[in-house]
Amino acid sequence: MDNNEPVIEVTDLVRRFGHQVVLNGVNLQIHRGETMVIMGGSGSGKSTLLRHMIGSLQPDSGSIRLLGQELSALDEEGLNGIRKKFGILFQSGALFNSMTVAENVALPLREHTLLDHNISDFQGKIKLELVGLREHADKFPAQISGGMKKRAGLARALAMDPEIILFDEPDSGLDPVRVSYLDELVKKIQEETGATFLIITHNIASVMRTSDYIAVLYQAGLVKFASKDEMRTTDNPLIRQFLAGRAMGPIGMDELAEERTEIERE
Repeated sequence: MDNNEPVIEVTDLVRRFGHQVVLNGVNLQIHRGETMVIMGGSGSGKSTLLRHMIGSLQPDSGSIRLLGQELSALDEEGLNGIRKKFGILFQSGALFNSMTVAENVALPLREHTLLDHNISDFQGKIKLELVGLREHADKFPAQISGGMKKRAGLARALAMDPEIILFDEPDSGLDPVRVSYLDELVKKIQEETGATFLIITHNIASVMRTSDYIAVLYQAGLVKFASKDEMRTTDNPLIRQFLAGRAMGPIGMDELAEERTEIERE
């Protein structure tokens, strides 16, 4: 793909579940080596947008281009091929409890490459070194802390040297100090790998530490997509309320609760 072409490009994306519109005309793009954060209240469509970006959901209208390819035009083989070019860090780390930390990290290499298992294991330990877990390689997930599980999950997301890494609320369940450490690690790895990062989170402090660009979703639409500095100085009352975490403003607690319930009902 052209180096000037966006790595991820979402154009006029619309998605409905029954009569509920979850995403309504969303437009955004992110270029190579950038970190974009998607924010929004519960039920605003963040996870649905992420699922479209990995091709597990198809839009009702609009398009998603990933690494220069239109996802809706790809068959299952094509989707599987492009999925090998990104890694995902899930909220819990999603480690297999019956496998050691090292085996968890090496799993994508064993599943999707023809590398000898010894080489896969060695490559996995290199990724564990990158996240500061080399000495815990032979432990099982039950033997390490929640923060370590997140780092092990990140190491596994890095196993295939992906061009894009997706983070689904990586700070979930972590205390503020561990979140800060994780943010520093995310920044360090992004600088070292040059990969494109896409993060979904509610943590404002984390957003300000890690993001280059921010997208804010509200009531199925994209309120604003802009650089972090522009978001900090915006006059938009909804964004100012969200970034400040204030109760007073256009976002109401009942409104978000009702929206979430509607989506869950579908």
